[in-house]
Amino acid sequence: QVQLVESGGGLVQAGGSLRLSCAASGRTSNGYAMGWFRQAPGKEREFVASISRSGGSTVYADSVKGRFTVSRDNAKNTGYLQMNSLKVEDTAVYYCAAAYRGTVATETRLYAYWGQGTQVAVSS
Repeated sequence: QVQLVESGGGLVQAGGSLRLSCAASGRTSNGYAMGWFRQAPGKEREFVASISRSGGSTVYADSVKGRFTVSRDNAKNTGYLQMNSLKVEDTAVYYCAAAYRGTVATETRLYAYWGQGTQVAVSS
């Protein structure tokens, strides 16, 4: 089992920045690729970013490319999502997840473990 706990969400004005953290614990938590997803009210959960087990490979949704940066510190068992130039449409609950594999993954079905989510609200 892998446990994931997100933090760092909050309310920010459009154009601002937030950094989300995802603390992982449990069996071989560093052996998994990590992903970030988000879900806005009334919408399906959508992929945001993913980083490989080693941190050497990343992939982003087109909607966040150039604004968000995913990273991880395996020594601290923690993943991060740096969000810059935030827009109102970035408002959602953000979830981190650990995949069944070590390479990047964009589909929710490839993720075995999920955090409880952290709310991000961007005001105009």
